[in-house]
Amino acid sequence: MRYLIMIGLAAGSFFTACAQQPVDPIQPFHYNIEKEVTVPRGAVASAHPLASRVGVMILQQGGNAVDAAIATQLALAVVYPGAGNIGGGGFLVAHLTNGRNIAIDYRETAPAKAGRDMYLDSAGNAITQLSIDGHLAAGIPGTIAGIFASMKYAKLPFSKLIDPAIKLAAKGFAITASEAGNLNAARADFKRLNTLPTAFVKEQPWKAGDTLLQPELAHTLTLIRNKGAAGFYEGETAAAIVAEMQRGKGIITADDLKNYRAKEREALAFNYKGYTILTMPLPSSGGICLRQMMGMVEKYPLATWGFHSPRAVQLMIEAERRAYADRAQFLGDPDFIKVPVQQLMNKQYITSRMQDFEPMKAGSSTLTKAGVFPESTETTHLSIIDAAGNAVSVTTTLNGHYGSKTVAGKAGFLLNNEMDDFSVKPGVPNMYGLVGNEANAIAPGKRMLSSMTPTIVLKGKQALYSLGTPGGSTIITSVFQTLLNTLEFGLSPADAINKPKFHHQWLPDEVAVEADFPDSTLQALQQMGYKVVKRGPIGHTEIIQRTPATRQLTAVGDKRGDDSVAGF
Repeated sequence: MRYLIMIGLAAGSFFTACAQQPVDPIQPFHYNIEKEVTVPRGAVASAHPLASRVGVMILQQGGNAVDAAIATQLALAVVYPGAGNIGGGGFLVAHLTNGRNIAIDYRETAPAKAGRDMYLDSAGNAITQLSIDGHLAAGIPGTIAGIFASMKYAKLPFSKLIDPAIKLAAKGFAITASEAGNLNAARADFKRLNTLPTAFVKEQPWKAGDTLLQPELAHTLTLIRNKGAAGFYEGETAAAIVAEMQRGKGIITADDLKNYRAKEREALAFNYKGYTILTMPLPSSGGICLRQMMGMVEKYPLATWGFHSPRAVQLMIEAERRAYADRAQFLGDPDFIKVPVQQLMNKQYITSRMQDFEPMKAGSSTLTKAGVFPESTETTHLSIIDAAGNAVSVTTTLNGHYGSKTVAGKAGFLLNNEMDDFSVKPGVPNMYGLVGNEANAIAPGKRMLSSMTPTIVLKGKQALYSLGTPGGSTIITSVFQTLLNTLEFGLSPADAINKPKFHHQWLPDEVAVEADFPDSTLQALQQMGYKVVKRGPIGHTEIIQRTPATRQLTAVGDKRGDDSVAGF
């Protein structure tokens, strides 16, 4: 499916995208939003058409899926400022054709001066706005460290991977109507929270086709191209971040930046009815929660009950409730606390969590607590599969939309507000309504718990799907539903991500559904005793399916945004 975009230059001349000719991603005033493609060789799905085209260009130049993932992330840092970033962090999960599975953790960390009570007033009450807006909300960015940690699996020189992003930042690109609306909505916050002028504020309101020029970001990206990770974590860029912190009473220091390290971890893999689900371990809560939810529903005849049937939806809600209760109680950074990972993923334990499940009757989060066993966040996603069958799934984030809404001085990029993903006080919900306890308390150098769940599905040694989504607390349930939509209900990739979603996260004890959720199922849930609340769009899921017999790739971008796919 192709959406025709009319894009304007700053001078006012207009170009209409040609539906038949390939688009050079470095012609940023001339592009389509492609919602679905089926191609034989390589495909990219991301939150912006220009970023997806950059990824495919890298594949066409001989890069593999990891090369394309690096270039796509860097392009998103320019063309998708609300969540694409070099001032945030993320996770990469990959399956290579040599059989190796990879998980790279470049989640942000708390500054050395951070403390467990840093967002409490003198009476011990949480001041939650401090962890959401401005300088004090930012953790140490991890994206650039993660990209360089990924480079050992890439084929092309780094300069080739970052050059498209530099050109997009320096030459500018035409923004969509959606981006214009987002920038206008954030205008007051940008003016209130920044100490220097930013590229995201101009005198007149933004409109579709306006050119977003980011020369300061182009300079920062050039430093990274020329000096590697030190071009970000040391020298001029680091000094700009620290100066910004000092002007805005933040606490990130030069030592914090210099000492940051990405970590390669063991990918979390589990079996579901003959498929291997490959996903992210802690500090992502997504992998463990996904294992629990899939295990809780595995013995039930979901396919027979049918997609969006009341029985299937109720079962999935109750699995979500129990997994999120365990998340709140037990999960945190495994480098700082002992997390009972094996117990939480034990099949007998997972089965026991559903012992009190009553079909056709709503459960209660007051009664459903975390399990008992013997002792022993705004975001963006991209998926890539290349011609050889290498698959990459990457989710990165600034946390809230435009992160802390604070730009790092003259360096031109937005800083995250990931500190809000810690438990600022036990039992106090974060901006997504998630509660946490001591396991996720703030500590210097600690990684805050995440919901990001980049996921790959294998059959034998072949990657069948690469998928993931943004959406804060709804990420895990969206991936859960997408997996069941494909593996159980047999939906096409487009239907699997675009059909209406629902969400339950233990607290608050309510089922959130999208506006177009079927009324018959909604009414059936209400009759069972559920509180059902309609809400806006849930996530922006990207998915690529690889058909083993033909090796054809079908890539789909979520209908809910400017998400776009490309392939060849």
